[in-house]
Amino acid sequence: MTSIRKWKVLDFHVHFAVKKGPGAERASGAPTDQLTYSQRQYRWMLESWEFPSPEAEVPEPSEVLSRWLAELDTYALEGVVFVTGSGPEFMSAAQQQYPERIFAFSHVSPDDPAAVEKIRYQINELGLSGFKMFGPQLEKPFDDRTYWPIWELLAEKRLPLLIHFGVLGGGGGIVTHPRMSPLTVDPIARSFPQLPIVVPHFGAGYWGDLLQLGWAHENVMVDTSGSNQWIRWMPYPLTLETLLQKACETFGPDRIIFGSDSSYFPRGFAERYLLDLIRAARYNGMPDVDLQKILYGNAWALLHPEVKRHGQ
Repeated sequence: MTSIRKWKVLDFHVHFAVKKGPGAERASGAPTDQLTYSQRQYRWMLESWEFPSPEAEVPEPSEVLSRWLAELDTYALEGVVFVTGSGPEFMSAAQQQYPERIFAFSHVSPDDPAAVEKIRYQINELGLSGFKMFGPQLEKPFDDRTYWPIWELLAEKRLPLLIHFGVLGGGGGIVTHPRMSPLTVDPIARSFPQLPIVVPHFGAGYWGDLLQLGWAHENVMVDTSGSNQWIRWMPYPLTLETLLQKACETFGPDRIIFGSDSSYFPRGFAERYLLDLIRAARYNGMPDVDLQKILYGNAWALLHPEVKRHGQ
């Protein structure tokens, strides 16, 4: 057990492991010279952070959930947000069975012909806590009218819209797309100021664009999740400390949210990312009250819009 128990922590960005996920394939035990470029890059990342490889076979969802409940106890976490999961019905049941510990987001491609119907059902009937999507997978611009009902629903509920922008996947992944940049969501952020939009991974390579978006819109937030190894190939030096400092200067401590980007077992909760963030905040001289907002308070407020709305 580490010393993090002094902090209340709500992990806003976790992926619920599912069978036949890409992680298991990338973690192949084959000799390095037989791996694809993407697989080699993924293995390099695991070795660099001293993470174990994903288990070869992902267990049933009930077992994965049990493991996460144990992780909450082991690391003294208040709760986790599964931004992707094992089907909306299962994730909804988990959220209802373990309120305030388990939160789950809807995750449907907006380009699915039945997207609006599915998302409405998952939000209104199943009670999921937000919506996760990928900008670099969107077929049309954000302000295309076919997507409008989705943004209207989320804005009405004031539920968080988490959008991955920037590089997608490991080495050999997606690096160019009309919706790579966070700035492409500007029309929606402007049209729906009551809609919380969260950009994870500090923008995943589109740091300058994210800062401009955050400067322009109070409803845009940033999450800290993952290794953020994209800083290695930026044309100027960056560190976690400088990311956090500039995020505080531009967004303020009320619009930064801790996420781990945890996903598979046996790694489970990627505690190292949490400890790195705490260290960076300490190095920057961040007041405890601001760090506590980032680790817990800001996420809690997003997940409880009815309380925030009524000022309770």
